[in-house]
Amino acid sequence: MASLAAPVRVSPLIKFGRWAALLTGIVYGSSHFKSLKAKETILREEEAKQAVIRNAQLEEEKKKLNRDEMIYLAGQAGVKVPADF
Repeated sequence: MASLAAPVRVSPLIKFGRWAALLTGIVYGSSHFKSLKAKETILREEEAKQAVIRNAQLEEEKKKLNRDEMIYLAGQAGVKVPADF
């Protein structure tokens, strides 16, 4: 079995560069995450406001379609539909 050679000593400049790159990446990632989180929070608030409006519109449309379907079924069954329905 072959024996491994002694590890090569890494230059202090290279070590410093690696640590600097690592710390820079961590700081950049943190700041980028904060900016994206702020944008996403704003988007979610806008979507929540629009969801209330959209749900109200869908509810009104559902009521109208239900009424039209009930009138159609009443006509098919021969039932007279009240005027105020």
